[in-house]
Amino acid sequence: MSRGPLRVGLVAGEASGDTLGAGLIHALRRLAPDVECFGIAGPKMQAAGCVVWEPAESLAVMGLFEILKDLPRLLRLRARVRRLFLDARPDVFVGIDSPEFNLRLARDLRRAGIPTVQYVSPQVWAWRQRRVQSMHESVDAVLCLLPFEKRFYDAQGMPAEFVGHPLADAIPLDVDRARARAVLGLPADAPVVALLPGSRRGEVSRLARDFARTATWMAGERHAHGLPALRFIAPMASAATRTIFAAALDAAAGDAVGGGLGVQLLDGQAQTALIAADVVLVASGTASLEAALCKRPMVVVYRLSTLTAWLVRRLQLVKTKFFAQPNLLADRRVVGEYFQDDIVPESIGAELLMWLGDAPRRAVLEREFLRIHTDLKRDASARAAQAVMAVATRRLLPAAGS
Repeated sequence: MSRGPLRVGLVAGEASGDTLGAGLIHALRRLAPDVECFGIAGPKMQAAGCVVWEPAESLAVMGLFEILKDLPRLLRLRARVRRLFLDARPDVFVGIDSPEFNLRLARDLRRAGIPTVQYVSPQVWAWRQRRVQSMHESVDAVLCLLPFEKRFYDAQGMPAEFVGHPLADAIPLDVDRARARAVLGLPADAPVVALLPGSRRGEVSRLARDFARTATWMAGERHAHGLPALRFIAPMASAATRTIFAAALDAAAGDAVGGGLGVQLLDGQAQTALIAADVVLVASGTASLEAALCKRPMVVVYRLSTLTAWLVRRLQLVKTKFFAQPNLLADRRVVGEYFQDDIVPESIGAELLMWLGDAPRRAVLEREFLRIHTDLKRDASARAAQAVMAVATRRLLPAAGS
């Protein structure tokens, strides 16, 4: 490492990577106050002092086939960023999530003598497990947010560190539902369902109709049994996803009791909505973990494009029993998860209504979520910063069994 300030190259994709990156930069600054950070970053990382070469949203692509139309642009971007990093010669390169982009870039930088770290494990434990072999060539260490990821890498002899999850640090162990409802203007005693159809436009486009139809079915069931009406809230990640979701709600309005569904659309405020809710319908991903950390019963759904889903099934790419993060962490089915053709509004709605009506079962689930929360709450950003410093100073993390 150079004798001057610590110089860290970073590439973060999307909003979640930007949040992780900002936490890492703040933690690095506590260890090395004059640290210099630069690369692909979002607004939070920029506010933390990162020099931005390209916005993080440039890497926001999802799906095996969906990436094809963006592939030429992404390849040009990676080639340009590779040249910039080779010229800048950072003391360490940290790829934050976005493994399809970052691992190839990291391999080239590592071959040029730059230490490399992957922050957030790719889902090699779930599918395409042979990728871990190429990761040995790409990175000096993997920083894992979930404990079972480190166990997987230990078995593969890959240097890895379980740092915990920043969301577990940020969310209190005991959340304040009454305050969240007051913030959103919701009645204290109303049954509230949160709808989180995803953060990406493609994801919301695939799930919006399912969510709208499920909410419509649930409202009808409550009405038919003379039960208090449900209040639906839906935090939207962007203006684009709000437009897509609002259109799906309008299309479903004709089937709703009384001709309307009355979903309260929110600009952001996802965590507040989760805390305020009684039950949650959520797209697979980090939001399902966030719902668990807020101790909320949920159903998790995952819909890919038709071509991508066909390929995943045809080649038997998925190697895990579950895809919902709460189930992966519990190592059993503690919440419902529905994939592709199994996403049926009546099935999903019935499971959500079950959670609303079964207080003892909710209490058991909340205790399981508290256990998971406690396990993940480890001051993740500080641990990640310490691991990055170790790699930067060539004190590499040991491989399992070494």
